[in-house]
Amino acid sequence: MLRTALSATCREELIVRNVAKLVEPPRAAVRDLSPWSLDETLDFLAASRRDPLYAAFVLAIAMGLRRGELVGLRWSDIDLDNRVLLVRQQVQRRRGVLYNDETKGRRSRAIPLPAMCLAPLRWHRMRQKAAYEVAGTEWSGTGYVFATRTGRPVEPRNVHRSFVRVSEAAGLRPIRLHDARHGCATLLTAAGVAPRVVMEILGHSQISLTMDVYTHVVQDTQREAISHMDRLLQRRKPRPGRS
Repeated sequence: MLRTALSATCREELIVRNVAKLVEPPRAAVRDLSPWSLDETLDFLAASRRDPLYAAFVLAIAMGLRRGELVGLRWSDIDLDNRVLLVRQQVQRRRGVLYNDETKGRRSRAIPLPAMCLAPLRWHRMRQKAAYEVAGTEWSGTGYVFATRTGRPVEPRNVHRSFVRVSEAAGLRPIRLHDARHGCATLLTAAGVAPRVVMEILGHSQISLTMDVYTHVVQDTQREAISHMDRLLQRRKPRPGRS
């Protein structure tokens, strides 16, 4: 932040040199990726089917949406008939206030909706219409997909809390909601989707972020291939009658 501020000051010719560029920045610790396996993911989806945020969990797992992007979705961003979802904003909390912000990559992205997302979204819309009729004049009418009983956006932290509660009830190993996003990237990569396409779906700002996941999956694939070699090249058992 200091280096960026001093660079702007240099451009305005208020100083002649940005001394912050001389400092060697520390390297950020790399967090090991540990998303759920396919079986664990399916177990979670089965356990969360009756949760009010089930549709949000499906979008997080199948499309890799960030928590703020999930909360920031509006019905005007979703075309169920043509199966397209537009990610154009996110909802964040800062200093106790919820506010709308640009996406992390500072650009919108249109993503095809998987067929498995359609039924949960339609069911969620039906439940929301029922909540609207109950709320009456108290409904805020903001158009958010995932809203409170009065139509206001859901608290982002509550999405994570519900995710943790359901996963614990299902007896699954604990992971972050954001790890479901990594799980989406892992499944797409394992299915042979090109890294550039995965990058566009997840909204990564740099291809290097996608390649971290890609390398992780490739290593697992290599390990599986080598295990085949172990079976192929293990010593042949002696035939009967031979010493």
